[in-house]
Amino acid sequence: MLSGPQNSPSDDALASRLAAVRLRISAAAVAAGRDVRSITLLAVSKGQAPQQLRAAAALGLAEFGENYLPEALPKIEALRDLAPVWHFIGNLQANKTRSVAEHFSWVHSIDRLKIAERLSLQRPHFAPPLNVCVQVNVLDEAAKGGVPAVEALGLLVQVATLPRLQLRGLMCMLPYGATPEQQQEGFGRLRGLLDEARPLGLDLDTLSMGMSADLEQAVQQGSTMVRIGTALFGERA
Repeated sequence: MLSGPQNSPSDDALASRLAAVRLRISAAAVAAGRDVRSITLLAVSKGQAPQQLRAAAALGLAEFGENYLPEALPKIEALRDLAPVWHFIGNLQANKTRSVAEHFSWVHSIDRLKIAERLSLQRPHFAPPLNVCVQVNVLDEAAKGGVPAVEALGLLVQVATLPRLQLRGLMCMLPYGATPEQQQEGFGRLRGLLDEARPLGLDLDTLSMGMSADLEQAVQQGSTMVRIGTALFGERA
């Protein structure tokens, strides 16, 4: 007779994938001569049901990234008892800033001053400052979101002055199927911008870069937060 709750096959698969991802991050940190504790695993939870996120939380994951506000808000409500840290990582339109400012702890995708100003104005005063990153189009892709790299420092300086935001760092997304050379160039450029920002008096500590396919290269270039979806949850339906 079974004496206690049993894991479902999907829970077991999630545990196995999480162990594999953690092993990859640890190995990448060792190869780069870094402390693995300096790298946060952000679980990209778009397309996942609340019960799947509960299973992930039971395995020790505490930070979740969402791309789409209409999908994210019901999850935030459903998991309110767990109090995870919610990161908004998708393209942010001006008409969505209020809900994001009210429900998230982080925004990774600021690419223009107007969005940052609205987030600052709409962040509830009873809440701590909203952690934000500026998204940079590091490979100058025509269809990719993010501020051009040549304009990034100027935007960082402007965002740093806004009262209800805590500027944390920089974010980038590389194209699917990027070559190792493109990965090195893109991640290296973001790391270089962080280095250039510090002498300007900007106390930045976050490089949000690296996903399931390229986390090793991102860690090598100094990533402090890898955004992992497929390698954790499997391919989305």
